[in-house]
Amino acid sequence: MTEVRVRFAPSPTGKLHIGGARTAIYNWAYARATGGKFILRIEDTDPERSTQENIDLIVRAMRWLGLDWDEGPEVGGPYGPYLQTQRFDTYSEALAKLDANGSAYPCFCTAEQNEMRREAIQNDGLAAHPDPCRCMGCEERQQRMAAGEPYVWRLKVPQDRGMITVHDAVHGDVDFDAALQDDMIIVRSDGSPTYNFAVVCDDVNMEMTHIIRGDDHFSNTPRQILVYEALGYPTPVFAHIPMICGPDGKKLSKRHGAASVEEYRDLGYLADGLFNYLALLGWAPDGETTVFSRDEMAQRFSLDRLSKNPASLDPEKLDWMNGQYIQMMGAQEFAQLLLPQLQAAGYQVEDAEQVARMYPLVAERVKLVNQAVPMLAYLFEDEVAFDEKSVAKILQKEGAGAKTNLEKVAAVLADCPWDCAGIEAAMRGVVDELGVKVKFVFQPVRVAVTGSQVSPPLCESMELLPREVVIARIERAAQVAVD
Repeated sequence: MTEVRVRFAPSPTGKLHIGGARTAIYNWAYARATGGKFILRIEDTDPERSTQENIDLIVRAMRWLGLDWDEGPEVGGPYGPYLQTQRFDTYSEALAKLDANGSAYPCFCTAEQNEMRREAIQNDGLAAHPDPCRCMGCEERQQRMAAGEPYVWRLKVPQDRGMITVHDAVHGDVDFDAALQDDMIIVRSDGSPTYNFAVVCDDVNMEMTHIIRGDDHFSNTPRQILVYEALGYPTPVFAHIPMICGPDGKKLSKRHGAASVEEYRDLGYLADGLFNYLALLGWAPDGETTVFSRDEMAQRFSLDRLSKNPASLDPEKLDWMNGQYIQMMGAQEFAQLLLPQLQAAGYQVEDAEQVARMYPLVAERVKLVNQAVPMLAYLFEDEVAFDEKSVAKILQKEGAGAKTNLEKVAAVLADCPWDCAGIEAAMRGVVDELGVKVKFVFQPVRVAVTGSQVSPPLCESMELLPREVVIARIERAAQVAVD
């Protein structure tokens, strides 16, 4: 059995879009599921927008997602180089082959002539207006080349080709009429290859067996099949996956919010959560499983479970998914992620173990890691600011006894065991002594310690703070409270 070889071939014209990331995930998973090879190839032939910085951004984003490649940048491999700008000799060899077997020809038509021909084709059809350079004699061709006339190279579409059938693993067989395919440019006048030519040359030379990509490339596929045939090579298996749409059903873009992998990372999403969610946008292991690891996907992935329908990005489901991974990640990993964010927010904290002890306070309350910083701010501030609504509703509510209750709590906390159980027992002792409802004691203390009536668990929070800090905050709140 032929070894499966798949590739992800981004253009380094910007950050890694999540649509591209999903394509990379599917290629990676198929290679791992079949014991094949996953290749990263950089299509950097756009001289104005392709930069080394963008290549580095793409590589970092893929590594952050947990994707590894068997061949490509930083790895090497037997089919390199893996940047198109370093493969121009292979395109020249392919062009020479096409020229020799009569499948390509130089076209000297000017831009004005091409425009006139396009207008004529719109009126009379392609067959009535073939490219005038297609049947040019060798002598005329050599004379015009020698004279320095600019020209491009075009692929000669066989006139009797008939239907071009794309055998697609997702959509089934799709037919395209070869009679409607113009002789496309394969090499520009400056000698650079066009996309449809270069990508086939690369896929042939790197022995790709499967091409898994977005269905925005579907219209390119019949053209590429013609290149395969002209070069004398079999076509790979194609699998065109539907695009990702925004909640409004339109193609995902900046107007829908974050669009790149790095933007999601910076918003506080976890690599595991984003990977899992993107994998589900067009594929599922079964009808029930939603949370799965990379290893599980690598074991279960197959092309026959790819969806034909566009997938809609659901921010709420993504947040839920990310929250699941926060709950599963554990305190130590959480601390490693949160510590630099706390430091960036200006808090003086160096001890990861200290941060790890805060994990239970927020693990089930945040969907993004970034949300934990403001939620835990009261644990790092010298003096908390009281929320105005909480002051009015809790501390200054007449008849609730907030002032007295706070003073009583401050007194009993002075010598109680300083752990969650001891703190709670001391405060419940105040409830019993005063004969009041639990909320009339615990709510004022919550506002005093955290600054708000809504916060993570109270006694667990108090345990993480020095006793003297907690008492000082309660005494300060008692000064603004009323009975």
